[in-house]
Amino acid sequence: MAVTRLKPLYDKSGKLKGYVDKYTGEEFGFPVIVGRKRNPYGKGWVMNSQEALEIVAKDKDIKGETYRVLFFICARLDFENWVQLSITEIANELDLKQPSVSRAIKVLENKQIILRGPKVGRSYAFMLNPEFGWKGKVKNLDDYRKQREDRENHQKNRERYEENLKSVEFSKKDQIIRAVKEGKVDIEKFYNLLHEE
Repeated sequence: MAVTRLKPLYDKSGKLKGYVDKYTGEEFGFPVIVGRKRNPYGKGWVMNSQEALEIVAKDKDIKGETYRVLFFICARLDFENWVQLSITEIANELDLKQPSVSRAIKVLENKQIILRGPKVGRSYAFMLNPEFGWKGKVKNLDDYRKQREDRENHQKNRERYEENLKSVEFSKKDQIIRAVKEGKVDIEKFYNLLHEE
């Protein structure tokens, strides 16, 4: 059908609602072009923090083989940043000796770039620290960060509370009353205070 046969079709309020064929009176909505989704990154992808990449680039303890191991781990990440690779597998894939891979992983763990997870079978699962990169839904990254922040705040509050108790000598009764008022009752500590001799 030639485009010149179509004329705009408006609703009662004057808004364009589609097109009408001038000769047949047939009404059409708006054309929608549906394309096939294509992953522009090929097989997989990982989001990286530019600040974290700069930190890694400036770290003089991280050298050639360590970079290769880090990039290989990132290349094999599954969603939520987990990966399970054995030292042997990494060594074979990168054509490195196993002690070199072990040293590289130790450096990455000490720098908390990768975090050691549970042992599954004969090898450990590893997680790329989400502060360095993320593979998965952004909402899940936000949830992870919120949980981490909550844990850190809880730990800070607990440490502050412990320091306050140490700095001021209170009777057992006063300690319990203060803890209850502040909403910082640790059941185990409460029990121990009650049963101290």
